[in-house]
Amino acid sequence: MRLTAETKTPFIYSSILYVAGLILFLEWLYPVKDLTATSNLIVFILYTAFCFFITLTQIKWWISFILKGAGLLFVLNGLYFQELFFSKAWVNHLLAEVYMNISALVTQDWYNLTPMFRSLLFLLLIWLMSYLIYYWFVAMNRIFLFVVLTFVYIAILDTFTVFNADVAIVRIFIISFIALGLASFMREMERESIRFLWMRKAAVWIFPLISVVLLSTLIGYAAPKLEPQWPDPVPFIKSTAEGAGSMNGGSGIQKVGYGEDDTRLGGSFIQDQTPVFTATTEEEQYWRIETKDVYTGKGWVNSSEPEYIKQDPQNLSLQTFDESVKTEEMSAKLSFTGNVQIPKVIYPYGVEEIRSIDSLDLLLDRHSEELVTEFNDNELVLDSYNMVFQSPSFEINSLRNTVTSDPENINEQYTQLPETLPERVGELAREITAAEGNRYDKARAIETYFGQNGFAYNTTNVPVPAEGQDYVDQFLFESKIGYCDNYSTSMVVMLRTLDIPARWVKGFTGGEKVVDGVGGNELDQYEVTNANAHSWVEVYFPGKGWVPFEPTQGFSNLTDFQIDVDVDTEEDTEAPPLEQNDIEKPEPKEEQEETAVDTASKSENFELNWWYIAAGIAVIALLALIIFIMRYRIQFALLGMRLKTNKNEKTYQDAYHFLLKQLAHNGLPKESSQTLREYANRIDNRYESSIMGKLTNSYEQILYTDTNNSVDIDNLAQLWKDLIKRIRS
Repeated sequence: MRLTAETKTPFIYSSILYVAGLILFLEWLYPVKDLTATSNLIVFILYTAFCFFITLTQIKWWISFILKGAGLLFVLNGLYFQELFFSKAWVNHLLAEVYMNISALVTQDWYNLTPMFRSLLFLLLIWLMSYLIYYWFVAMNRIFLFVVLTFVYIAILDTFTVFNADVAIVRIFIISFIALGLASFMREMERESIRFLWMRKAAVWIFPLISVVLLSTLIGYAAPKLEPQWPDPVPFIKSTAEGAGSMNGGSGIQKVGYGEDDTRLGGSFIQDQTPVFTATTEEEQYWRIETKDVYTGKGWVNSSEPEYIKQDPQNLSLQTFDESVKTEEMSAKLSFTGNVQIPKVIYPYGVEEIRSIDSLDLLLDRHSEELVTEFNDNELVLDSYNMVFQSPSFEINSLRNTVTSDPENINEQYTQLPETLPERVGELAREITAAEGNRYDKARAIETYFGQNGFAYNTTNVPVPAEGQDYVDQFLFESKIGYCDNYSTSMVVMLRTLDIPARWVKGFTGGEKVVDGVGGNELDQYEVTNANAHSWVEVYFPGKGWVPFEPTQGFSNLTDFQIDVDVDTEEDTEAPPLEQNDIEKPEPKEEQEETAVDTASKSENFELNWWYIAAGIAVIALLALIIFIMRYRIQFALLGMRLKTNKNEKTYQDAYHFLLKQLAHNGLPKESSQTLREYANRIDNRYESSIMGKLTNSYEQILYTDTNNSVDIDNLAQLWKDLIKRIRS
């Protein structure tokens, strides 16, 4: 059945449907930031909205092409180019990039595609999708397949990657069902030829649909739900694929957090703020999990299999420091969120008691110093537990004066190094510590070395050592970019080249204070997330035990250090420690200032680029909006000029077609059952004139006769202008 003008879909409904398509397409873009190293995602989202808006206006294809192309170039300019926009140097730079990358595509050299070219391809994909979504959602009214693909895409990402789709899946459900309901409604209207006139100005019908979908969503969200009934297949799938590609030096996308496999360190990771536990305690602490002693050149392993010894939770035999070290008794309560399962006990330095686990078996591996809990010989993850611990305070002068030799077992186990370690690592360690005469100052010299020699803390663009390349050597002499694993491993290895026993420690930093003074007492509450997963260094001091050091840029040592002063010789001894302290402390501070300045500079540049790009896109969008609103006036002016300069039948036909569009735009469309003359009579009756009849007669004369120059274009042009002015008045 052919549709009359009154049964054509109102613009408001097609707009709502297309906007729903835009929102669903954005759900495909949001995970990109979590899964790749893509930055400035907001710029791509803005360009997406811009392209969809241009498509929605349905302006001439060549105007749409120019606007979208200009927006694409503008985005690339803001992200990658330093030259003046569209200058000769700018164009040459762009052409050179495109030529180089096309050559790489031809040779299938995918890894050498530049970020600019990848962004260009991404923007072109967005451009294409703005048309395809319009075609699927509005023109064809077939959206079910895209909705299903969106659900499948998000579900796969949520299952197999670090992307959390808890909120995304709810958004998709709401938008999808609204879009499906509206699409079904529009198809029924067309099939039954039901008139839209009564709701042409407002989407009245859409509100009941939205209400039903939102109510269904709320009921589904609030309703009780069963726990998963089937075993999670993901660990099996991942374990089956474990090792695939591991020999090629690639680490893929990693998520920050505690993990047990440290055999191959390196590579970038993405931040994850998922809460792991809350700690209620007197002050910020390191939260220990385990240590490792064998450096392989690529990562860390333990020299022996775990040997667990059952512990009395009220009297643990886990001691990392000597009884001569000053301590202060503290307490801590750890409550786990359930978001992350860590099958080991997390504890502070000096832990003595672990309470609230009397019915469980507490086991200690003396080698790695990891604690686990079991119930009926099955490993059990605790929800919460309380601890009492003796927080150590190390006296710096006492550490400096340590002269006793190391026990043989400590020296043998914790000075191990691979035979393949390059000599220049040891040479650098000796150079750094050449002026120091004791173990503490040597450790401090290496600890502060990273803050003065061009090293940068970064979690992205961190390289993975190639086959035959040492992890520490690469970091110290080539990349100088990395995170805690790079810094802590490098410090341990350099200390071992000096025959100083050192080991690698894993756990969490103190977290972020979220409650000050819990219950009105001196306890504070800290939230520890995956982003607080950390590694640091412990150095052995005879007679003192294992002392923590923190070489990672931007991190502070959470252990308490004091300078002990002899009261009888206070005037003589007070100055040197202060002088030493003055020498030691400003170095990290200066680095922090340099890092802060560098970060501020980068932030400022990003902010400027961001505003530059956003302002440009806003200007282009505003121009597009103005053009869209004034499109009929612009076309009227252009056709008026053509009628003056090109007085021919083709120009008049274009003018007559525009007149029909103008009438339809003003609510007087030609019905498919009407002839042109019937329509002209209707318009003349409406405006009480005979102009439309004269224009139509001339149009038919041009259309159906072969006589050239049979009409007076000048006279028709004047009549045409007069009628359009009447229509607009």
